[in-house]
Amino acid sequence: MSTYNFGHVSGPADFGDHHHVQNHHTPDLATLMQLADRLTEALQAEYPHLVRQGEIIQAQFEESAEDGLPPNRGRIRSALEAVAIGAAAGTGSLVFTQQLTNALGL
Repeated sequence: MSTYNFGHVSGPADFGDHHHVQNHHTPDLATLMQLADRLTEALQAEYPHLVRQGEIIQAQFEESAEDGLPPNRGRIRSALEAVAIGAAAGTGSLVFTQQLTNALGL
């Protein structure tokens, strides 16, 4: 589990605070959307061939915001797994992937 602190992420969740993750505190949708945006930006810089996975995650959160229903965790999980397999340790892409995985309790 990462100990990175993304203090610039607004919202109730501090992604570097293990207590939130261990208690399965799910950040609000706006915070998750912001984190997904940052993942996609990191993928564009580091792994352009994986950008589609970031876009899938963004789309699930956007759909959830529009219809008020929970995001499709299966699609998000599959996209995160694909990034986790393709991203190297220490990259921003993998860090954001781990943060989303932990935040969603996947």
